[in-house]
Amino acid sequence: MGPNKTLRTISQDAFDELVKENIEDLGMEPIEALEDAIQTLTIQGVDLSGIVTCVPGEGSAKDNPIFQCLERLRELESISEDQISNDHLDEILKLFDKLIELCSVEGSGNAAIAVKNGGIELVCSFCSKIPVDFKQVLVSALKILALFLYDVQSTETFRSSGGPTILASILKNGNESVDILDSGFTVVAVAATGNEILKESFMELKIDELILQVLSRQSTGNIQSLYDAIRVLLTPDDNRVVASQVYGYARRFAKIGIAGALVQSLHGGLTSPSLVSATIALKAVAVNDEICKSIAERGGIDAILQCIDDSGEQGNKAVARTCCSLLSKLAGSDSNKSAIIEKRGLDRLIRLSARFSDDPSVLQEVMSIITVLSLRSPDNAARAIEAGAGEFVIQAMQKFPSAPQLQRNSCFMIRNLVVRNPENRTLLLNQGIEKIIRRARETHETCKDAATDALRDLGLSNYSLDSHFGGM
Repeated sequence: MGPNKTLRTISQDAFDELVKENIEDLGMEPIEALEDAIQTLTIQGVDLSGIVTCVPGEGSAKDNPIFQCLERLRELESISEDQISNDHLDEILKLFDKLIELCSVEGSGNAAIAVKNGGIELVCSFCSKIPVDFKQVLVSALKILALFLYDVQSTETFRSSGGPTILASILKNGNESVDILDSGFTVVAVAATGNEILKESFMELKIDELILQVLSRQSTGNIQSLYDAIRVLLTPDDNRVVASQVYGYARRFAKIGIAGALVQSLHGGLTSPSLVSATIALKAVAVNDEICKSIAERGGIDAILQCIDDSGEQGNKAVARTCCSLLSKLAGSDSNKSAIIEKRGLDRLIRLSARFSDDPSVLQEVMSIITVLSLRSPDNAARAIEAGAGEFVIQAMQKFPSAPQLQRNSCFMIRNLVVRNPENRTLLLNQGIEKIIRRARETHETCKDAATDALRDLGLSNYSLDSHFGGM
C-alpha cells in the first residue's frame, strides 16, 4: 500500500538534518537521535515512506543500494543516444535487474525510496529512448515501473512524466513481442488502478484498439496482463470522482469488437491458461442488455456452459466460480434467460453444485444465477424447483451456517423461487426452510433484511418476529 494522501511529507535532506540537529543541538546519541526523529515526525503525521533511516556514523542515505542504482542510471541517462554502446546497455540492464530485485522484497520499502528519489521520472525517460529492438532492457524497465506504481501519487507522477504516451508507443511498436506486451499491459493495469484520469488518458491514446489487435492474434493466451488491463480500465475504482466514465468505455470496447474477441478466448475451454482472466474481463465489458445479447449471439452462453460442465468434471473451482459469475451477469437479459433454460442450464448448474458441495464460494455463485433466472419469471422458478433447487438451497444453508454470503444469496434465491409460485412456498416450508432462514437472520447481521424478505415472501404473517416469537 502507498502512503495516505492526507499525510505530510518530508525530504531525505530535511530528515537527515533533523537527526543531525538532535545530535549536535540536543546532545543525543546517534541511535537515540534517529529514533526521536522518527517518533516525532510520526506523531506530527508526517509520511516517512521512501525515507532512508540509518544511524549517523554507520552509514548515510547515499550508501543505500537504491540510491546507488539511481545515481548511476542518471549518469547513463545523460549520455546522448548516438553514444550509447552495447556495454552501456548491458550495464543499464544489470542496474534495472538490481532495482527489480531490491524493490521486490516485501516490506522493504525500497520501491517507495526509489519513487521518492525520482525513480519513475528516470525510468520513463529511459523507456522513451530505448528502441524496441533492445527487448530485454525495455522489459526490465517496464517491470520496474510496475513495481513503482503503487498508489495515486506514484501514478500521477507517471502521468506527469508522459508515461501513458510513452507506454502506448512501446506497446504499438513492440506488439510482436509477447514479453513486451505482457510487461506493458501490466503497467497499464497498475497505473490505471484507482486513477480515473489515467484510464481516460489510455482511452484517448486508443488503448482499446491496441487491445483488440493483440486479442485478435492466436498467441495471446500467455498475455495474462492484457485481461487485467481490460478489467481495470472498466472498473470504477477512483473515489476522487463522482461519476466514472468506465460505462462508456465498456460500450466502446464492445462496439469495436473486444467482447467478441473475448468470447473467442472462452472457446479454448479449460486448456486455455487465460480462461479465468478472459472470463473476468468479459464480465467487465458486459454492462448492458445489448452487449449481453451480442455475447450470447456469438456463442458465449454455449462456451460458458461447456466450461461449467468441464470445471465440474475436472474439479476446477476457479473456473467454476468465474464462469458462474459471468453467466449470472449475462442472465440479466431476458432473451439470455430463455437461452440458458433451453440449453438445460438449470440442470447443469445443479449438477455443478453437487460436484462442489463442499465449496460455499462456488455454491453462492450458482445461487446467484438461479436468483437472476427466477426474477419475475414463475415459469423459471418452477423449472428451478423441478431441477432440484429447493433441496440444493436447504442442504447448502444447513451445511454452511457460518458462511454469511452464502446464507444471504440463499435468501435472495428463495424469495425469487416463491414470490410468484405459491406451490413452491408449500414445498419449501414443508421441508423446514423457515427455521433455517430464521437461524441465518439471527446469526448474520448482513442477512437480516434478505432473510426477513424471504420469510415474508414465503407467506408467513410473523415474518418480522424472532424465532422464539414465531412459535419455534
